[in-house]
Amino acid sequence: MENNFDLLVIGGGPGGYVCAIRAAQLGLKTACIESRGTLGGTCLNVGCIPSKSLLNSSELFSKAKNNFDSIGIETGNIKLNLKKMMTNKSKSVQILTKGVEFLFKKNKVSYIKGKGVLFSKNDVVVYQDGKKTSYKSKNIVIATGSSSTSLPGIKIDEKNIISSTGALSLEMVPKNLVIIGGGYIGLEMGSVWARLGSKVTVIEFLDHIIPGMDREVSKEFEKILRKQGIQFKLNTKVTGVKTSTGKTMVEFSNNDTKVKENLECDKVLVSVGRRPYTEGLNLSKIGVKKDEKGRIVINGKFQTSVTNIYAIGDVIKGPMLAHKAEEEGIAVAEILAGQSGHVNYDVIPGVIYTSPEVATVGKTEEELKKLKIDYKVGKFPFLANSRAKVNNESEGFVKILADSRTDKVLGVHIIGPHCGDMIAEMALAMEFGASSEDIARTCHAHPTHTEAIKEAALAVDKRPIHF
Repeated sequence: MENNFDLLVIGGGPGGYVCAIRAAQLGLKTACIESRGTLGGTCLNVGCIPSKSLLNSSELFSKAKNNFDSIGIETGNIKLNLKKMMTNKSKSVQILTKGVEFLFKKNKVSYIKGKGVLFSKNDVVVYQDGKKTSYKSKNIVIATGSSSTSLPGIKIDEKNIISSTGALSLEMVPKNLVIIGGGYIGLEMGSVWARLGSKVTVIEFLDHIIPGMDREVSKEFEKILRKQGIQFKLNTKVTGVKTSTGKTMVEFSNNDTKVKENLECDKVLVSVGRRPYTEGLNLSKIGVKKDEKGRIVINGKFQTSVTNIYAIGDVIKGPMLAHKAEEEGIAVAEILAGQSGHVNYDVIPGVIYTSPEVATVGKTEEELKKLKIDYKVGKFPFLANSRAKVNNESEGFVKILADSRTDKVLGVHIIGPHCGDMIAEMALAMEFGASSEDIARTCHAHPTHTEAIKEAALAVDKRPIHF
């Protein structure tokens, strides 16, 4: 009976481990299968967490080198010890992965190391170190996440042509770094290495960066990053990457003029998206259906075409975000326990952890226009926010979109200091169906960055006080 469970979760990333913990809390005999050797998935091991460590460390280095003197802090010669910075990153990751293991023990979740493969709707075989062990479960959740993808003809070797994983573990600061793709991951990694001394060039196929975000925010963000020294080649297609004698040549052409160019660099970071990790699970053999993009097809209760097998996170439709996967994991656990778990996809925030940060929740202006929804706009610049001004971090703005008829907040887009934390207030407001008037009438502490949110809400009704 020890190999029989109420729930087997395949994948120990944010979606999988959270699902397992919540299911165990609700009284289900639960196990989580993970092949990596450590819990936390891509996010904790080679994604969100290590990248935020390097973003923080590199920002402190950049400020000490370039900004401290102007505010009266004289530091002398600032030196980079990249090896120590990487060690600090790795130590943080190790502590957090061990923390997840502790949470499993605390909540009585069985942690099974190895690769899980489905053999029927109730049977999973786990392969580890040449051994295989069979397990049975009433229900199974697939939470295997995603992996980096590349462009046709460009092979990632993690030496000269690297993925985000390789970009988190470089042993030297590349003199010239080319990033293919102007999305979240590419711009975060570009910021890290630009601060540490790289000449960074971003090549993006579209005519703007961060596809899918509000276009006004995208334009402002590009302007700020250019000021920081990052170069952009937009509306540009990469046609090839060649490596010889330690140098790498990137070939590309403008989509309109078709003019071909070459750019020599030390490293190329391929950051063109991620694909669901669903290979080798035997899904087609047991009847679990996938769509044309390789994502597992589910219904409104996260059930696949095999009703006792569920799927969450990056393997299903929707933004590939750790917190989205966590919400889905909790929802599935609660559904399995007879509760009514659900996820409100209209209020899932997204954050880019550069400096300044970019944060968004809800609809963009472009989406509202496409849906033919009449809306009002309220904007407030951090230049007019006293806390941002005294902290010398006054770039960016808060932008609130509200329904013209009902005043209900439909979307919020912020570029500026600490907005990754500030966006939570707006996600909460939208979860409760708040109007811009509700936010405008809520007292915000002074002096804080969040006053910019209150002022933007006042601006929806054309009555800001400080601008």
